[in-house]
Amino acid sequence: MSASEEADRRTDPMAPAPKQRRRLAPATVTIDRTTLPAAIADRLREMIIQDELAPGTRLNERALCDRLHVSRTPLREAFRLLAAEGLIEIQPNRGAQVAILSQTDIRESFEVMSALEALSGELACHRIDDQEIAEIKALTFEMLACHARRDLPAYYRINRIIHERINRAAGNRLLSQVYATLNLRIQNLRFRSNFDPEKWTNAAHEHAAMVEALEARDGARLATILRTHLKHKGEAVLDALKLSRLDGE
Repeated sequence: MSASEEADRRTDPMAPAPKQRRRLAPATVTIDRTTLPAAIADRLREMIIQDELAPGTRLNERALCDRLHVSRTPLREAFRLLAAEGLIEIQPNRGAQVAILSQTDIRESFEVMSALEALSGELACHRIDDQEIAEIKALTFEMLACHARRDLPAYYRINRIIHERINRAAGNRLLSQVYATLNLRIQNLRFRSNFDPEKWTNAAHEHAAMVEALEARDGARLATILRTHLKHKGEAVLDALKLSRLDGE
């Protein structure tokens, strides 16, 4: 209350009381956390794919909370999402760890994926439009530039987009659903198949051939290239696994 208002109040008791200033509550920021577990799962998925979290790695909740700046509740929700995808395993009283696929699992997964990729390529050649082909061709050039720089994370990010674009161009929703489910399980293996420089270079050459077949709309040829491409990926993974086991003996 000002001095003049206080004087008026004393001389005229009927004078209206001065308005009280309302104290405003501190501004708060509302954070939508409904998608936080999904965002955490996305980050963990990339860490698994790029081998930052290798197969068999135990997922230390405290360390991951500190690294990702999140609390344990959404982290555990993210674990459940990844467990549903088969990327991690949650064991009672032992916590979570990155899933390990056996040699049989790996061989069978790549056999099925090679068939799915081949079917995607064959159908895509019949249904893809010129704009989609141009986009895949541009992505391939960008990916090959990453290979020349030996930038594997960037190379593989574009590589995934290319394969997904071909699958989407096939125009078969059921095929895309089955493809996506299996592909999640072996993304880390597909990434690791490029650790051998010679095999990585061969894979890059196969991608150049894919674009040529796609431009020619030669479904049979693209199906063969993709089937061979995935066969080579599976062999690279199994060869590396055998070497690592020999080194460990």
